[in-house]
Amino acid sequence: MKVEFAPLSIPLKRRLQTASVVQWVFSFLGLAQCCIVLFIGLFFTRLWLVSVLYATWWLLDWDKPSKGGRRIHCIRNSVIWRYMRDYFPATLVKTAELDPSKNYVVGFHPHGVLVAGAFLNFCTEATGFLQLFPGMTPHMMMLTLWFRVPFFRDILLSGGLVPSDKDSASYVLRRRGGGNVLAIAVGGAQEALDARPGAFTLLLKNRKGFIRLAIEHGAPLVPVFSFGENELFDQVDNPKGSWLRRTQHRLQQIMGISLPLFHARGVFQYSFGLLPYRRPIFTVVGKPIKVEKKHNPSQEEVDRLHQTYIEELCKLFEEHKTKYNVPEDRHLEFI
Repeated sequence: MKVEFAPLSIPLKRRLQTASVVQWVFSFLGLAQCCIVLFIGLFFTRLWLVSVLYATWWLLDWDKPSKGGRRIHCIRNSVIWRYMRDYFPATLVKTAELDPSKNYVVGFHPHGVLVAGAFLNFCTEATGFLQLFPGMTPHMMMLTLWFRVPFFRDILLSGGLVPSDKDSASYVLRRRGGGNVLAIAVGGAQEALDARPGAFTLLLKNRKGFIRLAIEHGAPLVPVFSFGENELFDQVDNPKGSWLRRTQHRLQQIMGISLPLFHARGVFQYSFGLLPYRRPIFTVVGKPIKVEKKHNPSQEEVDRLHQTYIEELCKLFEEHKTKYNVPEDRHLEFI
């Protein structure tokens, strides 16, 4: 006998979508700290052996993040991420084909506060990456610091994340047979300090490491712009030169992560809280830029390709901005 389930009511769907986003925000803000506390705390309980066994496993598995990670498809395909996708909602837009016989370097812009678009599109299957780009395997780079946190590192690895260092990037791009996409939020933690509604300022003018990486491996560059990424959170005013901005920069230098003071809506009210606003995200994947492989490129070659990349990113933005409610007179600014 076939059992049919009634469709979820709209209020229940809304609650599930909100719950999924609460989980995502919490994972960025508090899960790493909770994992550290759990790992240390277990040593002082009857379950101390759990931490001992995990520590042994951790040492044996130490190099796994820098060797392509360990994605778990059932986690990437979890229904939780589909509810999160529908919360905004988030959409992945394809403008060109990617050749499965090649490896690619994808530049993701803007970083936003919590890189929601990059997470949904490259670390989950909620937006249908594998359906849009068959034969491709996405890898998203994240600060190496987070892969040193017990338990939390395994959660990151399950989504296909890898550390943001050259060895990890090179391992992915050297894989024979192609079919690998290395996604990099180029602006990084520093750009997050300028993420606020209506902002189109990208930290890219002097970010050329990913360009050199692409040349050294002969990997085509793919510009990606995520419309709506900066619309998800408001941020406490922190103009350059202010005491708050200086403090944030200092903390970033010490810890490697930025601490934007963001806010948006709450769970049960819409005036203040740490949940992102329900605003659509459209992540547009541009066409690949051909890159000639050269083991030791000159600075002039890097600069030339960097300029080409900026031009293609601007072209992508200009071609699609009016579709996604960006005023005609707004343009990208680079710092």
